[in-house]
Amino acid sequence: MSKSSKDQMGLDEKKVLSELVKNSNKNIETIAKLVGFSKQKTWRIIKRLESKELIWGYTAIFDEEKMGLKHFMVLIKRSMKRLDESTINKIVSRKLEDVIKELGITIESSSYVHGDFDWILTFTAKDIVQAKKFSDALVMFHPGVIDNISIVETLIYIKKHYILNPEKARLKEFL
Repeated sequence: MSKSSKDQMGLDEKKVLSELVKNSNKNIETIAKLVGFSKQKTWRIIKRLESKELIWGYTAIFDEEKMGLKHFMVLIKRSMKRLDESTINKIVSRKLEDVIKELGITIESSSYVHGDFDWILTFTAKDIVQAKKFSDALVMFHPGVIDNISIVETLIYIKKHYILNPEKARLKEFL
């Protein structure tokens, strides 16, 4: 395959990805029309992106507030303690998910990061009390591993998962 056809494939993939980000709930025919490709070409591109694991999955963006939930972030600073193999396996295995189910917490995202903190978890909970219980459970689940933990509550999304909040004007209430 020539370099120019590989470059074109990359451009086509980016075009389809961009449209999927905005319209993942649309059918192939609609996506194809929006990007200007045939249904077959669009389907092949999506399957190729999935097989390359560039697409991990599809999701719906929902309004937590309307579901009686609040959105939080937990910022975690690791201690300088060297992690042993069992602690590393415990973190990688995601067994924490099982522990927090009984708290009614749903983890939205989990990221290992560089900066003032080492880990950021975003999650939904019914209130700050429940979020605090989650924070405490994290510390207990990983004894000696967490040096500092901070809870941050999301007041309003302006943009979430690349999509502008249809109620973004509510930001005025907070400013």
